Amino acid sequence: MSGDGLLVAVDSPVHRIPAQVKLVALFVFVLAVVSTPAAVFWAFGGYAAMLVTAVVVAKLPAPVVSRRLAVETPFIVFALLLPFVATGPRIDVLGLHLSQSGVLGAWNVLAKGTLGVIAAIVLSATTSPRELLAGLERLRLPATLVAILSFMVRYLSVVSDDLHRMRIARESRGYTGGRAGHLKAVAGGVGALFVRSFERGERVHLAMRSRGYTGRMPQLSVQGASSSQWTQGLAISLVAVTIAVAARLLGL
Repeated sequence: MSGDGLLVAVDSPVHRIPAQVKLVALFVFVLAVVSTPAAVFWAFGGYAAMLVTAVVVAKLPAPVVSRRLAVETPFIVFALLLPFVATGPRIDVLGLHLSQSGVLGAWNVLAKGTLGVIAAIVLSATTSPRELLAGLERLRLPATLVAILSFMVRYLSVVSDDLHRMRIARESRGYTGGRAGHLKAVAGGVGALFVRSFERGERVHLAMRSRGYTGRMPQLSVQGASSSQWTQGLAISLVAVTIAVAARLLGL
């Protein structure tokens, strides 16, 4: 499979944990974070400390993590607007008349969203696309879905290169963009890209059938995870579950 996606190629204990363990750990950790009441602030401090520890153990550069955090920018903008547009009792914060429920809602979105994104960054930076697919396969994801995801990852760069070449071809023929009249050229290019991708898919399928493809892809991984790897990989998530349960009990 071409390319390593978002993988940061270093050797660390987190990189060596099997993908299926990390996928389960991510799901359990995010579930614990989401179920934590927003007003229990100390719990989110504990989650953040655990994620910082995971980033350090995984040897991920801080600039890489901070750049990838930009993906949550729309959620940050939405959260910053909540205190101004939400209804209910108002409070004064630094001279601003804000909604009390809006402030708590903004904190809830920012805290849980940021923690979830960082956890996903740790997973993507320590696991190659092939390992992720193998992990999903080990977790008994339907074989058809695994095959679809495999082809998507494999040919994403091919379609991206086609799109890049089409953009260069448009610009070399005088396309500058920025005007409504040019939308026709862009729409035509998108249609041509779809047809080209569809025809490529037919050729790939024909080639696979001629080589004995029976509708099921070869197994990506036959090696499972040991009990020690499950214990090591789920350690942070189990602590997060403990914090979430304690937070809910104390919040009652």
